[in-house]
Amino acid sequence: MVCTFAKNKGTVHKLSFLLILFFGHVMAQDSTTIKKILTFQEELNKEFASEEESPLTPKDFKTFKELDFFDIDTTYSITAKFIRTPYETPFIMKTTTDREPVYVKYGEAHFMLQDREWILNVYQNQGLKTQPEYEDYLFLPFTDLTNGETSYGGGRFIDLKIPDADTIVIDFNKAYNPYCAYSARYSCPIPPEENHLELEIPVGVKKYNKHEVNK
Repeated sequence: MVCTFAKNKGTVHKLSFLLILFFGHVMAQDSTTIKKILTFQEELNKEFASEEESPLTPKDFKTFKELDFFDIDTTYSITAKFIRTPYETPFIMKTTTDREPVYVKYGEAHFMLQDREWILNVYQNQGLKTQPEYEDYLFLPFTDLTNGETSYGGGRFIDLKIPDADTIVIDFNKAYNPYCAYSARYSCPIPPEENHLELEIPVGVKKYNKHEVNK
């Protein structure tokens, strides 16, 4: 009986140690993810505060302080299965003007969110890829059920890079508004219908509201 108890006690201690390691690893991952999101927010705010880079109108720029973000939620930072789709036919992605940028569907991101499986198409701009700084750049435009309510009605974008393996990290906390959300002088891609998510994505940049942004 004593020996059995000691054995079981040792097993419990081992289990506890493994659980501590597991949750410590998860917490470390969350901490790293949060740091990356905060860096993204800081850099985006710097861009909007820069007279040379900001898409804001001159009037709005004068009183700009910071963008309005949803609360960070790392459950919306997802490692998706990436499926390359070679030999896709280039197409003209619709924009808010008569501009006609050429894109190609580069691959698909398959992931689970809120107990459902989703697929988003990831695109490559055929004009940008000829520039060295954009040779590994991928573009993820999407719409969701927050559009027109708490986020911009025209959908949001996420910047990605060509992955080295068969997975790709999609962090919706880094979803940002197209420049058209801030000024009508810009021409912005319209997310294709197949990239609509029939659920709310309450992370990333919120809808532009002068009264809130300039507070």
